[in-house]
Amino acid sequence: MDTKNIGSLSMKGGRNDNFYFCLIEYYPESHRWFLKSLLPVKDEEANDSDEAIRAWILNYGVKQLVVDFPLSKAACSECVIDCPGAGQCPKTNVVAVREKIKNLLNEDLKLINTNPKKYEQERNKADEIVYNRDIFEKETSHHLLTKSFKRRLKKGFLPYWNRTLDFWVWKFYYDQILDTFNTSFDSFGNISLMILSRFSYIKRHFPKHVELFEANEQIILIELLRSKIIMKKDIDMLNDIELGIEARLDAIKKIENKLDIFIYNHDLDILVKNPRAFDSFLLALAGQNVLQEKNRTLPEWTQPEETKFIIPNFG
Repeated sequence: MDTKNIGSLSMKGGRNDNFYFCLIEYYPESHRWFLKSLLPVKDEEANDSDEAIRAWILNYGVKQLVVDFPLSKAACSECVIDCPGAGQCPKTNVVAVREKIKNLLNEDLKLINTNPKKYEQERNKADEIVYNRDIFEKETSHHLLTKSFKRRLKKGFLPYWNRTLDFWVWKFYYDQILDTFNTSFDSFGNISLMILSRFSYIKRHFPKHVELFEANEQIILIELLRSKIIMKKDIDMLNDIELGIEARLDAIKKIENKLDIFIYNHDLDILVKNPRAFDSFLLALAGQNVLQEKNRTLPEWTQPEETKFIIPNFG
C-alpha cells in the first residue's frame, strides 16, 4: 500500500518551550488521512530535543516537513555590495517590489484626483465598523486601499527585515490578518534569532532527502475560514483562556469532517488542551495541501524555490 505522509513542527518560542511533532498519513485504499503521530518534546536533561527531532524524522520516515518560521533570508543578510541604502537597494527582486508598491499607491492617488468627493464617500463607508462584514469581499490590494494598508505600503519595504514574499502576503492578506488577529505579517517580526540559529544547526543533521516547507498558522486559519470549514467565531475564541478549549474542539471536529482526517481520541485531547499542539496540527494541514498539490503557486519574484512557502487552498 503506497501511503504518503508529511510532518510538521511548530518551534516558535524560547528554548525551554514545549513543542509538538505532528504527522499525518494518507492511506489510498480507504481514501482517508490519519493523524498518525502527535508527540510533545521538552528540553529536559535526559532528552535532548534537538536530537529528538532528528530521531522522530528517522523513526517515522518523514520526507517532507512543514515549519512555522522563515526558511530563507532577507536580501541584506548575505549582501556584499557597497550599500546605497534600503530605499535604493539594486537587487532585482527588491526593485520589483518597490515598483509594485509605487504602482499601487499611484493607482490609489489617481482615484483620489479623478473624483475626490466620491473617493472620500467610499473611504468613509469603508471605515465604518460593520461587525458582519465579509472580510473576503475584496482582496487587500483592490481599490480603494484601506488606510491601514496604505500606511503599511508607505512605510516601505525593508530588505533587512522583509522578504519579497512579505509584499505578496500583504497584497492578499494584510487587511484580513489585521481584522482577524489584530496583527500584521512580517517575515522576522515574531521569530527570534535563537530559533533561526537553532534550526540552522538542527537541519544539518537531518537525512539529506528531507524537504522543508514554511507555512503560517494565521494564513491557514484564514483559508479555512475562506473555505467555510470553520467560522469566524471559532478563530475569535481560540486564544480565550476560558473558551479556547471549546473553540479548538469545535474547529478540529469541523476540520476532521471536511478534510477527511481521522484523529484518535487521545490525540484529540492533546490538540484541544495544548495551543502549541494545535498550531503544529494547522501546519500539518498545509502539508496535506502540498501532498494533494492544491496549494497556490507564487510568482517568481517571491523566490518560491527558496522560501518554500505554502498558501493552502482548501476549496
